[in-house]
Amino acid sequence: MKPPIISLHHEVADLIRDQIFDGELASGAFIDEMKLCETLSISRTPLREALKVLVSEGLLRHETRVGCFVRVLTSKDIDEIFPVLGLLEGRAAYEAALRLNDADIEALEIWQERLGQLAKDKDIKAYFKTNWVIHESIIALANNAWLAQVIAELRRVLRLSRLLQLQLPDRLEKSFSEHEKIFAALKAKNPTDAQEAMKEHLNQQHQVIRHLVDTSPQLSLALNP
Repeated sequence: MKPPIISLHHEVADLIRDQIFDGELASGAFIDEMKLCETLSISRTPLREALKVLVSEGLLRHETRVGCFVRVLTSKDIDEIFPVLGLLEGRAAYEAALRLNDADIEALEIWQERLGQLAKDKDIKAYFKTNWVIHESIIALANNAWLAQVIAELRRVLRLSRLLQLQLPDRLEKSFSEHEKIFAALKAKNPTDAQEAMKEHLNQQHQVIRHLVDTSPQLSLALNP
């Protein structure tokens, strides 16, 4: 069987998406098309197709006759998305608890132990990436394609802001504690507790980001242009 053909513009979209999520392209940053073409050794056509993909995903915004910018989430966006995501990911945890087996639990436990070590080390970027993998794993274990599709769209957009909340003192430790409750419920195969623990985890993330917005004038201006 031949491997799937990946078009150039999708490869470029992947590269730019990674730069956004890694913070190399900050919220509000202008996408310099000429510079990117030179850096990636590509023509304008695949780049512009890639930018269209990222605009459709909500990661970029396009201004006519100006160009593209990395999307800046507003506080309104955050207040509207987090409660919905809490319900959806809570449901994913519920369904995962009904379906997971002993091998799934062992795999989650390995990630959970790694998460705890990263919290102790205060390695924010590595913690964020591991946290992302755990959430993705739980969503996959729910084995609900429709649920996964909707969650993916919201998580992709919220990823623009989530790293902010881990900067708050003690947030890593509290986030890990919340994950411990989620894992305990999943290990016990208790769908109701897993759902509530996940919803509370998302609610805490929401509250922390709102606190940062309310107490940081610079951040507040960034999120409320």
